[in-house]
Amino acid sequence: MPNKPGPSTRQYLDIAEIKEDTVIMKDGTLRSVLLASSINFALKSEEEQNAIISGYVQFLNSLDFPLQVIIQSRRLNIERYLEKLKDQEKNQVNELLKMQIADYRQFVGELIQLGDIMSKKFYVVVPYSPFTNKQKGFFDRFKEILTPASAMRLNSEKFLKRKRDLLMRVESVATGLQSMGIQTAALDTQSLIELFYNAYNPDLVDTEKLVPLNNLRVEE
Repeated sequence: MPNKPGPSTRQYLDIAEIKEDTVIMKDGTLRSVLLASSINFALKSEEEQNAIISGYVQFLNSLDFPLQVIIQSRRLNIERYLEKLKDQEKNQVNELLKMQIADYRQFVGELIQLGDIMSKKFYVVVPYSPFTNKQKGFFDRFKEILTPASAMRLNSEKFLKRKRDLLMRVESVATGLQSMGIQTAALDTQSLIELFYNAYNPDLVDTEKLVPLNNLRVEE
């Protein structure tokens, strides 16, 4: 008799759905995720450092909602890159270039043996909670708190309204970060799914790639 499959791991996640470049949480709140660039603060002059600090303070003081900053570190797998170099070396007809590729491949190989090479990505999570919307009356917000999960299953018009409010926050955050020289890009639906897939399946990132969104088939 075949074993009965266990409960889906989806029930243990706080995420209810990801659609239209937006993360919908089980409590009815929304999230947008920005991929942010980095700046080398140590290489800046003292004047530039002071300007960045001042801009960061002004940015924080301008917010009336919380932000979450996530730094994701991953061991950089360059095996495929080394294999590609090996193929280029093999197919190279110029002997000088072939020797240079071989030396470079050996250098990279020895470099990764000295220690793990880590890649870092920086994310800014922008939340929106309809329960803290100051434009709504107390009783409207209290009613949504009682039934948060069903709130996102209402008509699409309400979802789009909440998404517009979220996007206003996203634009404000992006503008504030840009004033400090930090560029941002909002993750789309596919990128969001890949982000959470990689976060919850770190051991499978290199061996089992996530298929494109259009090819996904999710069992209920």
